Amino acid sequence: MSTIKTFGTVDPRSLAQLERCMEVGDAEFGVLCADHHPGYSQPIGGAIAYEGYVSPSGCGYDIGCGNKAARTDLTRTDLGALGGVEAIMREITRRISFGMGVPAQERSDHPVLDKIRHAEFAPQRKLHQLAASQLGTVGSGNHYVNVMEDEEGRIWVGVHFGSRGFGHKTASGFLALAQGLPFGGRASEGEMDSPPVLFEVGSELGESYVSAMELAGEYAYAGRDVVVGKVLEILGAEAVHEVHNHHNFAWREDHFGRTYWVIRKGCTPARPGQEGFVGGSMGDESVILAGVAGADAEQSLFSTVHGAGRVMSRSQAAGRVRRRKRWICRNRECDRVFDGEGACPDHPDAGLKRVWVEEQIKPGVVDWPAVQARLREQGIVLVGGGADEAPEVYKRLPEVLAAHAGSIRVKHTLRPLGVAMAGRDVQDLYKD
Repeated sequence: MSTIKTFGTVDPRSLAQLERCMEVGDAEFGVLCADHHPGYSQPIGGAIAYEGYVSPSGCGYDIGCGNKAARTDLTRTDLGALGGVEAIMREITRRISFGMGVPAQERSDHPVLDKIRHAEFAPQRKLHQLAASQLGTVGSGNHYVNVMEDEEGRIWVGVHFGSRGFGHKTASGFLALAQGLPFGGRASEGEMDSPPVLFEVGSELGESYVSAMELAGEYAYAGRDVVVGKVLEILGAEAVHEVHNHHNFAWREDHFGRTYWVIRKGCTPARPGQEGFVGGSMGDESVILAGVAGADAEQSLFSTVHGAGRVMSRSQAAGRVRRRKRWICRNRECDRVFDGEGACPDHPDAGLKRVWVEEQIKPGVVDWPAVQARLREQGIVLVGGGADEAPEVYKRLPEVLAAHAGSIRVKHTLRPLGVAMAGRDVQDLYKD
């Protein structure tokens, strides 16, 4: 008989997805964290303990997606000497790449790249060039770089992203293998409510997936280390404390006297004393939390939220758009768009560049200019972002944290000062 522990208000579709995964995989224990919402096969915010399987659909396309936060040796007053928050955020977006397929502005040499070159699962070796080009890039969607202030005025750096194209191609390759196609074949993604893809533990495919997944997770850790390191360099700061965790991954763990593969999809590991960094939306506070002992913690498989949790889809928030190549003025203060090459009449010396531009077909419910104005009033410097990531698209983080009060405690509350995300003209296949 299976046991499901739920937190917060339960979404019926998410619960049905979890139940389906558990039934197919004969899983005894499952969890829905308070930030849950429907995902592909396994719900986001869902954790499942399989005794005999690992699940590539459970880990998802962004293997090793996670968060890293670093408390610096700076305080809020130190930022003035650096030109202020806006200058800092502009420098971050100048030196760090955001978006799909964009190579890193500054290449980074890291030991994980040599591991990829000699990967145990041979097909991953062919992804070395892609991995090298994207190491230290952030992606788009809900991925970000934040500069934050805690309750004592200390400055923190926080980042959220995963294994980029390397992880995406690894995941899609195994989904292709599961469908009888070669690694690199074009696998069918299936429907949102499809049964889970499961590999037997100990099988050749299962062992290969675990090896490849762990390498993708190591690459994700390396990428977050690189990005946080660059932000610290921009700030001229040192990290005095770091919190780092995946929330899309499979862990080999002991629970209730037995050993399982715990698949967390959008869940932060939270064993007693284990710290986690959980972000809110672009306009909300984030937290550093730690797991606490107790029945709730055990029944949750020592899992907690990874964010606030979406309450509306991206298309509902931002509307439907058509994307096509247009020309825009290189002057940052100009928003004019042109059909062909030439010069901007307002800034003839600035030049034009060709970019993907989104043209609204159907309006969304979020008033994006109003959101931007509200963030400015709150003193938050936002570079990039879009209506699909507005604060109203998410639940409130304090509410979802309150639902987990018996299994976690909040150690620090972090107020956003600056938020850097990919802009609306960026599409990203590798996002969470």
